Parts: sequence; structure tokens; C-alpha cells
Amino acid sequence: MQHPDTPVAIDLPEPRARERMLIAVVDDEASVRRALVRVLRVSHFDTADFASGAEFLHSLRFQRPDCLVLDIHMAGLTGRDVQRALALMQVRVPSIIMTAHADPGLREECLAAGAHAYLRKPPRAEELLANIRMAIARPRND
Repeated sequence: MQHPDTPVAIDLPEPRARERMLIAVVDDEASVRRALVRVLRVSHFDTADFASGAEFLHSLRFQRPDCLVLDIHMAGLTGRDVQRALALMQVRVPSIIMTAHADPGLREECLAAGAHAYLRKPPRAEELLANIRMAIARPRND
């Protein structure tokens, strides 16, 4: 039996060529998800939104987003749990972490784990969009 912390690569669909980039939004607050999705769609991104980290991780079997906007403090799987799961699955998705609670230690932990940015909620639209564009533009080593 394999140890639960042993990295396990999973077969994922390759990022498909699309006209618009797909941004996944994971937040357990419906109003926040709706607001973020609205901003992203008006800015010509396709979106997939999820109410939980588990729901997002399950979706990876069917689609792979170009970028992930992830709340750090959620019921069930936290944003850090999602980051850890992605690392264990050897899945690299550029990530923007959001939080309503500034925590310098957690910020450093998330950035060290590969997050592109750590933003306060609610993020300003311009700041969010700029960080998404930079995260997508950064080369991936996968």
C-alpha cells in the first residue's frame, strides 16, 4: 500500500487550445464567486466556479484551468490543502490566493508553495486581472 503523502501523478487532460483562457474560481462564499466570475467574464475569460476545494480537485479529471483563483480560508479543504493536493498530484496550475485575513506567515507559505500572488479579499478588479495575466504568462515547467 502506498503511503498517503507519496506524490501520485494522475492523468489529466492536456490544456486544450481555446480562444479564451479558463479561470477556475474556488471560494465557499457564493457572493464572492459570483462577483469574481462576473469580472472575469467581462474581461473575456471563460470561468469555472467551485464552492469547495474538493469539488475543484474532482473537476481536474475533466478539465484543466489555465489559472486558479483560490480562497485560502474555506470549510472542508482549505486553500493550502488544495495547494498541497495539487503538489501531490504533480499538477501545476498558476494560482492566485485570496484571503480576508492578512497573515504574513501564511502569505509566505503560500508563495513558497508556488502561488503567483496572495491578495486581500475582495481584490480590486484591476489587481486581480493583472495578476491573472502575469500568472498565465509565466512559463510552466510541466
